[in-house]
Amino acid sequence: MDFQRHTFHHDGLTLSYLDTGSSPSSGTRPPLLALHAHLMQGSTYAALAAILAPDYRVIAPDQRGHGDSSHAATYTREDYLGDIEALLTLLDLPQAVLLGNSLGGVNAYQFAARHPERVKALIIEDIGAVVTDDIGFVLPWRGVFSTREQLEVRVGARFVPYLSDSFRRSDHGWHLAFDPQDMVRSQQNTVGDHWADWLASDCPTLILRGCESHVTSQEHMEQMAERRPDTHLLILDGGHALHTDNPGAFNSVVRSFLDSL
Repeated sequence: MDFQRHTFHHDGLTLSYLDTGSSPSSGTRPPLLALHAHLMQGSTYAALAAILAPDYRVIAPDQRGHGDSSHAATYTREDYLGDIEALLTLLDLPQAVLLGNSLGGVNAYQFAARHPERVKALIIEDIGAVVTDDIGFVLPWRGVFSTREQLEVRVGARFVPYLSDSFRRSDHGWHLAFDPQDMVRSQQNTVGDHWADWLASDCPTLILRGCESHVTSQEHMEQMAERRPDTHLLILDGGHALHTDNPGAFNSVVRSFLDSL
């Protein structure tokens, strides 16, 4: 089952999302809304969608400012949560499982805090209840480059494998789908102590941490699991973007968790 691209309008923006659609075998199972990290886009979860098909419907939006979605004037916490609510309402989905990596993970558990009746379960991919990271290192990636190779050199070998979907070619040259300055502003709004939001819902939750992650610590993630009911932590080989670093294990544990619901 292939991802099909669609768009909808919300908050003055045109927002893009990928959707595998429903099938007879997915009719009784909760749909999965997969929320990517900063700098990425919905297609980063294509391999997961393929593994879950046809038993689970997977919807993966390009969140505001990312991928094929419009750049926005603001990137507040409420902006992102409003976009999620608008998409679920558009698709007439009263409830879904929310999976999120980094930015997407914070969006997922904050949405559950505000709309617990709409979240069947959570899968949190390598992000904590306290966020402190600065992503100002992306600012030199701004601009248009004559060749893809020049853009890859500017981005650096460490990040190119994660951002290849976000490379764009125009009449003027190569650039990124996102504006790095927007990403810095968005991250600044994501930074903070979100323990109250983390503890505000009690749906079944799986936390996944990459043992090589520089964004989370095992101690903090263990505290998240211990302090919240019906929450389980798994440590996998890989870094911050486990679905890219270790897709085999990531897809397998996500599938097992969904099957257990």
